[in-house]
Amino acid sequence: MALPNYVFFNGRIVRYNDAKVGVLTHGLNYGTGVFGGIRAYWNAEAQQLFIFRPLDHFRRFLESTKLLRMEFSYAEADLTQALVDLLRTENYKTDCYIRPLAFYSDEIIGVRLHDLTPALAIVALPFGKYVEKDDGAHVTVSSWRRVDDNMIPARGKITGSYINSAFAKSDAQRAGFDEAVILNLDGHICEGSAENIFLIRNGVAITPPITDNILEGITRHTMMTLLREELGLTVVERSIDRSEIYLAQEAFFTGTGVQLTAITRVDYRKIGTGQMGPITTQLRELFFNVVRGNVKKYQSWCAPVYNNERRH
Repeated sequence: MALPNYVFFNGRIVRYNDAKVGVLTHGLNYGTGVFGGIRAYWNAEAQQLFIFRPLDHFRRFLESTKLLRMEFSYAEADLTQALVDLLRTENYKTDCYIRPLAFYSDEIIGVRLHDLTPALAIVALPFGKYVEKDDGAHVTVSSWRRVDDNMIPARGKITGSYINSAFAKSDAQRAGFDEAVILNLDGHICEGSAENIFLIRNGVAITPPITDNILEGITRHTMMTLLREELGLTVVERSIDRSEIYLAQEAFFTGTGVQLTAITRVDYRKIGTGQMGPITTQLRELFFNVVRGNVKKYQSWCAPVYNNERRH
């Protein structure tokens, strides 16, 4: 993976190689950091790069910093403008992934969250698929359980907690699967290693509630809106038993990285026909039109980067 040329680091854009942290950095040693994931999509016809829902993403990012007692003077709009400036500096004209990161930068020994100094960075780089088989992933239910809200809050993208996801993802991939489905401590389907999950059963879209230790996903919210308002489906948020996924007609992951990935097999069982289903197919097509600024109703979700933007 090619590294970016620039980074927004502690209030200004600098060369990527000039943004240095020490080996004893608190966030590196103890996982005391939070991150976000944002996508920007290139629309070749409009010659415009659109950042998808940046204010919502930065709002959740700043909420995550609060969980770790970090204090910043930035508002969502400030970080959005910093990102626009960064993308213009990089002069990207392709689909991009953006990583905001906040971490405690003190170079000390001792685990705690108080009397520490937070740092903030944003990087962006060209990025394609997160799951290669995004039209037909074969997944497995992991033996690892999701961390509980009273352990490490899953609603915050806390860096240290993602070792939980790494255990599940590596075990799944080393066993020949594309991804993992993780259960919470109650044995209910929670999410993927880094994705929210939806099932389609009898024409109803079902997704776990935020109280089942899931990330409050921006893409999850997007899909719920599109399913209800554009596809006319009922969307139900409720706990999901493990065995329900085997009986679903369709299933899919959502998230900034994974975008919308169809799940067509779980633990060697076909989901529906074993192919991406009609609702998932329709939703994917609609989603990719929305994020590129091609659907007027949802253009407020798409923030243009360059001054030559042309609306459809």
